[in-house]
This record gives sequence, structure tokens and C-alpha cells, in this order.
Amino acid sequence: MVEAHTNRRLAAILAADVAGYSRLMGADEEGTLARLTAHRRELFDPAITKHRGRIVKTTGDGLLAEFASVVDAVRCAAEVQKGMSERNAAATARIDFRIGINVGDIVEQDDDIFGDGVNIAARLEGIADPGGICVSQRVQEDAAGKTGMAFEDMGLQSLKNIARPVRTYRVRMEGGQPTGAASTEARKGALALPDKPSIAVLPFQNMSGDPEQEYFADGVVEDIITGLSRIKWLFVIARNSSYIYKGKAVDVRQVGRELGVRYVLEGGVRKAEGRVRITAQLVEAETGAHLWADRFDGALEHIFDLQDLITDRVVGIVEPSVQRSEIERSRRKRPESLDAYDLYLRALPHVAAQMPHEAKIALPLLEAAVKLDPDYAPAHALLAWCHELCFTRDGFGESDRAAALFHARATIASTTDDATALAVAGFVMSMMAKHGSGDHEAALAAVDRALSINASCATALYLGAQAHGLGGLPERATTFANRALRLSPFDPLAFEAHMALGEAALREGHYDESAPCFARAAQASANFSTAYIFQAIALALAGRNEEAGPFLRRGLELEPGFRIRLFFEHGMAPGLAERLIEGSRLLGLPE
Repeated sequence: MVEAHTNRRLAAILAADVAGYSRLMGADEEGTLARLTAHRRELFDPAITKHRGRIVKTTGDGLLAEFASVVDAVRCAAEVQKGMSERNAAATARIDFRIGINVGDIVEQDDDIFGDGVNIAARLEGIADPGGICVSQRVQEDAAGKTGMAFEDMGLQSLKNIARPVRTYRVRMEGGQPTGAASTEARKGALALPDKPSIAVLPFQNMSGDPEQEYFADGVVEDIITGLSRIKWLFVIARNSSYIYKGKAVDVRQVGRELGVRYVLEGGVRKAEGRVRITAQLVEAETGAHLWADRFDGALEHIFDLQDLITDRVVGIVEPSVQRSEIERSRRKRPESLDAYDLYLRALPHVAAQMPHEAKIALPLLEAAVKLDPDYAPAHALLAWCHELCFTRDGFGESDRAAALFHARATIASTTDDATALAVAGFVMSMMAKHGSGDHEAALAAVDRALSINASCATALYLGAQAHGLGGLPERATTFANRALRLSPFDPLAFEAHMALGEAALREGHYDESAPCFARAAQASANFSTAYIFQAIALALAGRNEEAGPFLRRGLELEPGFRIRLFFEHGMAPGLAERLIEGSRLLGLPE
């Protein structure tokens, strides 16, 4: 037996493929193959040879090449894309290549190459624009200033089957023009993006070969479209438009251009041995980057329950996933181009931190938003939340209480159909309410209104859990908390559900059950001081003062100004407040 020759070394890897290859072959197989052969012979092969590269292998729609020099690989890619742009300008049917370049360790065996260096290059090619070049950070660092080209930061990208996110860059040609269809003729005919986040749900693929599952897959997609349509800040493409892609192999970037959407949700259905599995993934259309993916399994005899579960889960998870992506997009915009929505997005992470010093960073952003748009309910809702944080955790200033209630009432009194804004306003009102004022009832009504607009609004469920718990309704709080955790388990607000569960157990005197709930809240939001302090209170009430010490110290380290007075000022039901005051005094907390 002859042992295969292997060799490990560092190399620059260039991966290329044809954008929309299946569509091109379906339209004109013979003509497409002839044009690809000509492009390879007349452009690709000479460019790779000129820049001292070696073609490792070719596939039907692409190739893999290696270079000893990163600069050579980038110059070769730029020459190819420039040449293809000129060829397409004179062609009746264009072909666009996507190119990815990475540098890393490779292993050579029998004239082929393997390793992460190769895998990442292939994934970078997959997220490049048609006609574009996408490179890793290592390539950008090695080639910057040496090629006459600039590099546009695309941020960290989660690449399929690559364990860690990779910082990526889009190559700009000489003169600052970006490579890729986003800036060339291929972009012609693309629909303009609407003024709010937009999404298309593609028909789910039936991968089981069972025609009966086609109806199930279509039903799931219809329900998801209906559920997403209830998120009023999200522009959702109608079913009739997205279903033109049924049964076709499509590039999500092409879908994004043709439908004018920023996000695409796609998935598939597979049936086996009396069970059905649904997979779903959310993709940013412009870059092809995967934002979220999951799978759902269930028994066929419970098919309709499974359909409802999948719809709730997907809708519940898509909302925060899109919002996180929108926040990152807003951060990349120039300050002078920000509108009220961008200012709101920039404020969101600071409000989510639930700390007064962060709230004070968010306040001027939100004030600028309502100055631009005085009727913008989401900004009013976050202003209410910021002032509530400043009141309860930074001195109990009556001006903050008044401002919190003013903005919360303004949100509720508006005609907004934004479920998240209504839920935030209801939550703040429940925190600021004084018993007998009627504000608790108005707060819970706002949460109910939010859920009537969008039953899958995870934010309304998380904040509703707290509002009901503070209002002395522990069973309702527990129901809301458990449903929220099932709907969106990795939500940034998950700590609110654990807090509500802990408060419900504490109110009933189940201290040993309560403490782990607060511990989970602290794990979900490591800088949320109240979770540590409440955990210490629960342990003290359970007679476990020594165990409470480290948690109390951590809570006070995060919030040195904590006072028992909070429980008198807070809008919480007397039964819960009394337990918290008792435990605080056992710990010796200042009044």
C-alpha cells in the first residue's frame, strides 16, 4: 500500500463560483456552459497564471486556487472581476462570479488541499456579492496599502460550519468603487428598500418526497407570514409575491434585490417514521449572512399543534434577531444621516442594560428622536423606561417619576399598533403605579392590548410577566414568564421572566425555590444588580445568610446606592413588598 503524500503549509486561498448558477443552467444549459468555458479559458486561467497562482480544482460552477502571496490573490481577483464587468457590459446574458479569499494553514494531499483555510475561503465566497470579492481580516491586514484597493468592513459574520464568527471585508476597486452587483449594473432593476426593516418568507422546501407534507409546509409558511405581519415595525412581503420562488433554487441576495427586502426567512420540511422536522433560518439578504437557524421536531398525530408551536417560536425569535441586526446596521450609519428610527435603535442596547448610567446615555438619543418625530410611540416608550430606571435606581427623583408616567401615558394614549411600545409603556406604568391610582389596571390593559395586536410578541410576554407579578397576580405572572421563555428562550429580556418567577415564589413564601430563579436572572443579565440583591434576600429569608453574602456584595458593587426605600416607592403589591423589606432588613441593607 502506497501512503498518500501530505504537506502542511500557509497559503492564500481563492474560491470562486457563479451567482445564480442553477437559474442560469435552467434557462440555457448549453449556452451557459459555453460562456463559462470561454470565461475560464480567456480570463480566469491567464489571470491566475499571471499572478503566480495555481488552480487546485474546478467544479461545474466554480474553482479553487492557491497563491503564495495574499497580494497576488487579491490582485488576481480584482483583475477577474474587472474583466467580467467589461464582458457583461457587452453580453446579452450576464454571468457574475463571487470570490472569497482567505489565508491560513492548508494540508495538501494527492494534489488537493484541505483545512480551515480552504473552508473559510469557500464560505467567504458564499457571502460575497455577485461580481464582488469578500476577504477575511487576515487578508485585509496583509493586503491593505499594497494593492491600490480599499476594504469596507462588513463586521463579524457567522459562516456555516465555521465555529467562530469571522471579521470580513468587501473589496473596493481603485477609485473607491466597491466590487459586486450592489454597485454595478446587476443592481439595476432592484427594488428600493422600504423605510423600515423588511422580510420575505420563502416557500419551505418539502424534503420528504411526501406530497402531503407540501400542504403542511405551505400552512406553516402562511401562518408565519401572518404572525410576522402583526409586528408593525416590520415590512412583510405578501405570500403571493414570495411564492413565485416555489420549487426554484434561488440565491437569497437575488430575492432581496427582486423583492426589495433586507431579510429572508427560508426553511424545509422532512418527514420520517411518524415524525416531522422543520428547519428554518434567517438570512440577511444583502450579504447572505446567517442571523439565526433552528429546527423543530414533533409527532405527525399532533400536526396542527406542531404547526402552531413552530409559528409561535419562529415569529417570536425572528423579531429580536431582526432587531439585533438593525441595531448593528444603525451603528454603521454616519451620524448626520440618522433618522428617528436609527436614534431609537442606537438607544435600545443602553436601555436593555437596565442600569441608570446606561439609561442616561440613551436619553439624549431618544429626545432627539421625538424632536424629529413627536408622535413616534416607540421612542416615547423607551423614554418612559429610561426615566423609570433613573427614578427607581438613582435617587427617586420625582421629576423622573413624572417624566416616566408622562411618556408611558403618551404611548398608551396614542393610536400606535406597535405591540412592543405598548408593552414597555404598560411595564413602566406598573413600576411607577401607586396603589389605588388606577395605573396598575391601565398598565395591565396596555399589555393585553399589545398581545391582542401580536400574540407572539416576546417583549410583551416578558414585561407582562413582571407587570402582573408586581400587581399581585403571581399565577398570571408565572404563565406569562413560562410562555415567554418557551417562545424566545435566548431573548435579551429573558432575565425579566426569571425575575417574575422568583418574585412569584418569594411572595408565596417559597424562598428556596425563589433563589435559583434570581440566580438564572443574573446568568441571563450579568450586570443586572437587582437579580443578585433579590437572590441574597431570598437566601436570607430561607435562613441561609452566609450563602447570601457573595450575592449581596456583587449586587451592591453594581449598585452602591441601593436602598430599602425602593420597595416603598416601587409600584408593587403589598404582599411582595413586605417580603422584600423583611429580607432586606435581615441583610442589614440601608433604609
